[in-house]
Amino acid sequence: MESYELAILLARVLDRKKGGDLKVLKTEGLTTLADYFVICTATSNTQVKAMSDACEAAAESSGERAHHIEGHRDGTWLLMDFSSVVVHVFTDEARKFYDLERLWGDAEEMDVTKALDETPKHQNWRLR
Repeated sequence: MESYELAILLARVLDRKKGGDLKVLKTEGLTTLADYFVICTATSNTQVKAMSDACEAAAESSGERAHHIEGHRDGTWLLMDFSSVVVHVFTDEARKFYDLERLWGDAEEMDVTKALDETPKHQNWRLR
């Protein structure tokens, strides 16, 4: 799966799980960390966990696996590293603290509104 397709798949999952202020930043060419960052806000620690589980399930059903996951214990933030795509889920307070949009201000913010409404190419994933 191409990195953009994976970023859109994961953004779709977060959107369906009611992730707030969803953003996809194109970091390709700015860093070797990932081609895309998918960032959203959760309203509770429980929602952070639910989003993590849903992203893992959707990625795995499309043949992708998270190589590294951080932040589960704290519950106020989560980082899921899929190599070419990194997912960041924060509670509102943690998102303001880390302020990734400012830190990665040179990254292009992708307009994903249309893609979120489209039927996924890889329809073998389901939300829990």
